[in-house]
Amino acid sequence: MVTYVSALLYGVGGLVVAGMALLVALQEKLVYVPVLPGLTKSYPITPARLRLTYEDVWLQSSDGVRLHAWFIKLLPNCRGPTLLFFQENAGNIAHRLEMVRIMIQRLQCNVFMLSYRGYGASEGYPSQHGITKDAQVALDHLYQRTDIDTSRIVVFGRSLGGAVGTVVTKNNPDKVAALLVENTFTSILDMAGVLLPFLKWFIGGSSSKGPKVLNFLVRSPWSTIDVIGEVKQPILFLSGLQDEMIPPSHMQMLYAKAAAHNRRSVFAEFPTGMHMDTWLAGGDHYWRTIQEFLQQHVQEKKDDESSNNDIAIESSL
Repeated sequence: MVTYVSALLYGVGGLVVAGMALLVALQEKLVYVPVLPGLTKSYPITPARLRLTYEDVWLQSSDGVRLHAWFIKLLPNCRGPTLLFFQENAGNIAHRLEMVRIMIQRLQCNVFMLSYRGYGASEGYPSQHGITKDAQVALDHLYQRTDIDTSRIVVFGRSLGGAVGTVVTKNNPDKVAALLVENTFTSILDMAGVLLPFLKWFIGGSSSKGPKVLNFLVRSPWSTIDVIGEVKQPILFLSGLQDEMIPPSHMQMLYAKAAAHNRRSVFAEFPTGMHMDTWLAGGDHYWRTIQEFLQQHVQEKKDDESSNNDIAIESSL
């Protein structure tokens, strides 16, 4: 009996040690994947290939890292919403161009696509601290432009980008009009147990019941569940129910946390949507959902100006 118990304890100890080793050695590669297997870090195409009008933008993050982005416009003088798009963790912004092409057409908007540090043509190495800085400098750049309606900047984040977008939206209530979150996790702490099930006994987010003894090893926790409740702007949650990477329950928990504090939270489900193709599987319903949300919560400035002018005229009569 003693031998059996000893063997069991050694086995558990071995799992803990193995989990710690894997977490320390591989965590950044699991969270950040700038290069897809078999491909190069460079962009396979540019917006010009899809006949999109765009501008190459070079930014410098607050810690000196040089960043690349594409600013794609519907029309040279388009004053519609401008979506600041934060991508998933795998590949670079060029792999999202087909979706962005349709987005621009369906939503009649501009799209600013940022390459996180270490992705695409951007310099540096990805980390939560660094990418948070990158997101801020991208937003600041948009807010300083004179060729867009800066009152209609909308943050759109998918998967990892949802975590990035939630942070920058919370930090900038005066610059971001609304937030779109698609197929995003509650936290990397919770995702550790999804990717490596035995780790759920040792790592977990704020809603986890486990001991969380290894949480201190996670360098990029991205605890979206702890930030989403502080977002004051309108939020649209887009959830693909066939998501094979992030359990759809994560999106439901994020919505519940947000809705408890923010009445302008909207949840939309797409029954056949998987992690990367919800925009495609959702079809017309997907784009109409976003369009209606923007029409309701991100109105044109001229509408407000017209209302103020009408009031002024009535007052003078």
